[in-house]
Amino acid sequence: MTATDSRPIPAPERLKTPPSIIAAILGVSAVASLFLFWLVYYHAPADTNHTKLLFLPSLNALFNGLSAIALVIGFVYVKVGKIKQHRAAMFTAFVFSTLFLVSYIANHALHGEYRLPIAHVGALWNFYFWMLLSHISLSVVALPLILITFFFSLSQRFQQHRKIARWTFPIWLYVSVTGVLVAVIQAVVHG
Repeated sequence: MTATDSRPIPAPERLKTPPSIIAAILGVSAVASLFLFWLVYYHAPADTNHTKLLFLPSLNALFNGLSAIALVIGFVYVKVGKIKQHRAAMFTAFVFSTLFLVSYIANHALHGEYRLPIAHVGALWNFYFWMLLSHISLSVVALPLILITFFFSLSQRFQQHRKIARWTFPIWLYVSVTGVLVAVIQAVVHG
């Protein structure tokens, strides 16, 4: 824009989101999901004796639980119009989810995949299986939604942010809460 150009500078709200940004977020999310799939199902665990960092599953549950709490607090804040507090709560949820992901990667790199013993087939097994399946499926969806929602907020595209946050929030909350339930069931069964 030149000094003689009288066109108004567009507000971020009116800017078109570059498809390359969304494509990059989707690409990073796909690579992360593929890496986690490989880590959980194909990577040989480093600690086959299960003697190192045995607290990681509990830490994962703690981070998921704290993320869920921060999400609910952020939701309440936005509903009462406290945007600054909403942003702080959502950033806190993002930090806890990121810490969960780091801890999850460390746990699976060390210990590999956890499977419920076959003797526990029944109502608990059915509940666990379907909850775990929905948890994993929605976590793959949640990652790009979270990143896109944050991008819209940080780039001040608040109308787009509100539209996608309506989907992101319940999915992110479900993944966080079911993450805690998965860890609790594994701890109870594993003893």
